[in-house]
Amino acid sequence: MKKTLLVAVILFSFFSVKAQNETIVDPYQKNNELKLNVISPLSGSIEATYERLLNKKSSLGISFLTVYDDTINDDLNYYISPYYRRYFGKKYASGFFAEGFGMLTSIDGKKIYDSEDHSKFTENPDVTDGAIGVGLGGKWLTKSGFVFEINAGYGFLLFNANKTNHNIVNKIGLNVGYRF
Repeated sequence: MKKTLLVAVILFSFFSVKAQNETIVDPYQKNNELKLNVISPLSGSIEATYERLLNKKSSLGISFLTVYDDTINDDLNYYISPYYRRYFGKKYASGFFAEGFGMLTSIDGKKIYDSEDHSKFTENPDVTDGAIGVGLGGKWLTKSGFVFEINAGYGFLLFNANKTNHNIVNKIGLNVGYRF
């Protein structure tokens, strides 16, 4: 009986040592990404993103978007959007993902249209507001560290939606970047 118990304890210790060995994180794992949205210039804006990988299944990031051409994008001025992502792929922080995001945004005030001379003007000045939302997407990584990502998100303004022409926000991206 004592020998059987001793053998069981020794086998259990080998399995627990192996399990501990699998949880060690590679200290040379690249955990930072910088990305640019390549379709945002089509809407008269530029968007840059920094993402910090927490482990192989999750990350935190922040996106900055600013509008440089008001003739194309006449509502939005800028946004700053932190997010949390959960990855479902087999590789380290890649594949299909779901995200939750917050957003601090500046939007033009309500527009009033005059039908006689077809002019428009804003009733309120620029409105700063917060928003929350969710998004989905996919990320692919090359061996050399280049990142390709597609994502879409949808959210709602929280505080000042009545001072603007809409109460929703969206994030659409085709991002290209580098993991370092």
